[in-house]
Amino acid sequence: MRIIFVVIFLVSFAFAQNPDRVPHTPPGCGPLNAEFQTKTDYNQAPDFQPEGGKTLVYVVEDQKFHAAKEATARIGMDGAWVGATHGDSYIFFPADPGEHHLCADWRSTLLSNGRRVSLFGFTAEAGKIYYFRARTMGGPSSMLDRGGLDESASLDLERINDDEGKLLVSISPYRHRIRKNKATHQRLILAAFRERRES
Repeated sequence: MRIIFVVIFLVSFAFAQNPDRVPHTPPGCGPLNAEFQTKTDYNQAPDFQPEGGKTLVYVVEDQKFHAAKEATARIGMDGAWVGATHGDSYIFFPADPGEHHLCADWRSTLLSNGRRVSLFGFTAEAGKIYYFRARTMGGPSSMLDRGGLDESASLDLERINDDEGKLLVSISPYRHRIRKNKATHQRLILAAFRERRES
């Protein structure tokens, strides 16, 4: 049976509560105000064969954070978002050979400054597959107990070996990403509203 669910999340975030912590865009991460939808597919088979002189990059979220059921981490590379994980899940995408800068960006209202970021630079070779783990850790045992949350919550992005990567991918669902353009989305809503008024 094919099981799919859609999670819509806004990744726009206001840092007015702490103006000293307004972030710049870290290397590898995409625009802070990016907005997109994600969808989980439990039947997607992993692709372990790079094509056309490319390389494949897998990022698997390994959630050990206990204060939320499923933490969402945006994944970026070379200044653009390539997708997001949500709880224990993975994404994969092709990349050209050469130097790359990978970013994992975890946002949560449970964190006082709203985010944790982890970065990893690597040089990709054609025909190879690279596996990374984005591990969210720490936090209290429940959302009712927030003592020491900021001190214990962390996000670590690390490269893992092929055997460990294939194992994590095999037991995790795949996340599709659907990029949304906010202005286009608003224009579609306005057009639909006008059409309804005229009918």
